[in-house]
Amino acid sequence: MGEIPIAACDRIIRKANSQDELRVGNDAAAELAEVLEWIGRDISAEAGKLAQHAGRKTVKAKDIKLVNIKQVI
Repeated sequence: MGEIPIAACDRIIRKANSQDELRVGNDAAAELAEVLEWIGRDISAEAGKLAQHAGRKTVKAKDIKLVNIKQVI
């Protein structure tokens, strides 16, 4: 089992579609959790490299933000 709860992913899907009557398959919520964990690991690894490059042992919010900016550009 992963780090991100399937129930949280179910809520994300429902809120993104803003339809209370929308049904979400357990497999869909589980797949979203897996994808989000993969993305989170990728971002975290890059943020760790930035922190080390800056001479820090602590990953800070600015590292995460910088990785996100780099991925968008």
